[in-house]
Amino acid sequence: MTSSQENHQRTTRLRSYLLRPNSNINIAAWNVRTMFETSRSAQIAKEMKQYDISILGISEARWTGSGKITCNSSETIIYSGKDQDHQRGVAIMMSKETSKTLIDWYPVNDRIVYARFDSKHVKLSVIQCYSPTNDANDDEKDTFYNLLQSVLHRTPKHDMVIVMGDLNAKVGQDNTGKEACMGAHGIGQLNENEEHLLDFCEMNGLVVCNTIFAHKDIHKYTWVSPDKRTKNQIDYIMINKRWRRSVIDARTYRGADINSDHILLRAKIQLKLKAMRKVQGRRKFAVNKLKQLEVKEAFKLELRNRFSALETMNDENNMDKKWDNIKDCFTSAATDTLGYRKSVKEEWITSDTWILISERKKIRSKMLECKVNTEMESL
Repeated sequence: MTSSQENHQRTTRLRSYLLRPNSNINIAAWNVRTMFETSRSAQIAKEMKQYDISILGISEARWTGSGKITCNSSETIIYSGKDQDHQRGVAIMMSKETSKTLIDWYPVNDRIVYARFDSKHVKLSVIQCYSPTNDANDDEKDTFYNLLQSVLHRTPKHDMVIVMGDLNAKVGQDNTGKEACMGAHGIGQLNENEEHLLDFCEMNGLVVCNTIFAHKDIHKYTWVSPDKRTKNQIDYIMINKRWRRSVIDARTYRGADINSDHILLRAKIQLKLKAMRKVQGRRKFAVNKLKQLEVKEAFKLELRNRFSALETMNDENNMDKKWDNIKDCFTSAATDTLGYRKSVKEEWITSDTWILISERKKIRSKMLECKVNTEMESL
């Protein structure tokens, strides 16, 4: 496991930022079936460059243990697997530039790995996961989602959070009652894992990105059966709702090939920042003018005339309307007769100080006029 302090110092020194408002990054998820084969990592790295991917979440890496390595092609891989068996396992592969922004990471188990990246405006937390299949028992599913929930709970609240991977769930395309966590552009029929996934998203304010955008079905499904007859959407990229607008697109790319029955799922992200609105202070009426007798009488007369006009209105049963009318009488009368108070900046230098500054200026002028040092000393 890496040292978070060492990574953070290196990141600060290089000042590399992953997310920027004026540029896009691509984050992808892919079940590659295995990385425990000769040249498998090199093939994945090649496809990663081909599709301009900064961060690639990998399911079924099948590497044992956990650690961090750098490929010959300069990509960095962090992984988490079983201690001995080459089963399951997850990993995150990142480009050379992206690895410079890695702040911290830690392996959880053979189904979950976490990484955090630096950015100027918001940090990015990525959780790559591999869920139990739909046929797994309920205890195994509950254990997975409870552990995933604990990892998400440890994630800083202000981060942009990406949860992605092979979730083995079919959410379908009917989002009735689930509009907050998924769009209407899913595909396929529901299965039992759908309830676990959408409940998790709703509880944590996550949105399933690859159900939001309208695409052809061939750009939606993420898994194809060996006989090519069954196609499903079971891999997902999710983001917290606060940063939903930062996702520009999400779809699959069938051209990416690693000899897997899963298809590369890629999301394009461009940081969208909310514009800060300038809050104007409340304007105050010049009530000090009421000390003048003429202004005071004019205000009373204006107010009396406006209230007399209200007597002809029949809004006694509508208290809200009655209050609005009374408030309008006072504000309009004050606007016409008093006006608004002018903001005057108070002078923080006193008049005595200005006098001393003026005397100093006179003395300096006399010193400059002196041609002989003795005359300067007499001053």
